[in-house]
Amino acid sequence: MKVSYNKLWHLLLDQRLKKTELKKMTGISATTLASMAQDKNVSLDVLLRICEALNCNFSDIMDAIPEDSDRKDFLAVKK
Repeated sequence: MKVSYNKLWHLLLDQRLKKTELKKMTGISATTLASMAQDKNVSLDVLLRICEALNCNFSDIMDAIPEDSDRKDFLAVKK
């Protein structure tokens, strides 16, 4: 599975917040923010701080997406 933070970026746009403002609100590092921009895994602590700052849930800021090889198995199970 891969992670996507597209929901977070859209939420920031909706709330008229910049990534640098999110960084200040949460105390996360620029490196962590860059990792998220590349859809890399980050710690649960980071995700919790973001959710607390934005008053939201994990499902509001991220998605778990099956990788191509996993997608076939995922779709087969759903049928």
